[in-house]
Amino acid sequence: MTTPRVGIQIQQQHATYRQIRKAWEAVDRTRADTLWNWDHFFPLSGDLNGTHLDNWTALGAMAEVTERVEIGCLVAANSYRNPNLLADMARTLDHISDGRFILGIGSGWNERDYTEYGYEFGTAASRLKDLDRDMPVIVNRLHTLNPGPVRDPFPILIGGGGEKVTLRIVAQYATIWNGQGEPEELAHKNRVLDEWCAKVGRDPSEIERSAQIFGDQLDKGDEYLAAGITHLICDASGPDYDLAPLKKLIEWRDRAIDRIG
Repeated sequence: MTTPRVGIQIQQQHATYRQIRKAWEAVDRTRADTLWNWDHFFPLSGDLNGTHLDNWTALGAMAEVTERVEIGCLVAANSYRNPNLLADMARTLDHISDGRFILGIGSGWNERDYTEYGYEFGTAASRLKDLDRDMPVIVNRLHTLNPGPVRDPFPILIGGGGEKVTLRIVAQYATIWNGQGEPEELAHKNRVLDEWCAKVGRDPSEIERSAQIFGDQLDKGDEYLAAGITHLICDASGPDYDLAPLKKLIEWRDRAIDRIG
């Protein structure tokens, strides 16, 4: 069985940079495996016009501030950046972090981010079509950059749970899949992803299965593990950044590893 991993998303909402940096440093001192931010331009809860900082600029700082955890965005919206540029940015962050960067990407969903920043929102189907078009461009650019990424294969996380398109894209390009939902729902999607792997000729064991979980889902680690989800990610919002959910996941992970032996 794949060794369980845990992480946390430190959201850039309702906090100063100093508060965000302090949270990153605190996470890096724990035994968490991964640390993430998100790709939004405004808060998603509380005061929707409250303080907020950019994703990719913050990731560069995160790469320098931390030393141990793997880092990334959960997840970058494909719509906001040229795919060749996105690959170059990811490769550069991989070098800044000494090989700890994970490229997290998805098709995007939050309409306000699009409309207020001048991006075409389109439809869920059109945004997925764009992701499908851009993933081979990203992968090709990663292979042609000089220097290339530190790690080979370079870790790419794709977020989303659509069974007809998204999971097929995951099977083709991802090393990590990230979904949301209850254990039984993700167990079903895991099976669908395995089916897509068979159709596209991909070894399903090459794709780590992860989930962002919330609330009482934090107490269902064993159920997620039984469903094939081996990487669990909680979240924290500013300004206080409560890391108690992460500590709970770390304790669960350590018990699970002891059982596995």
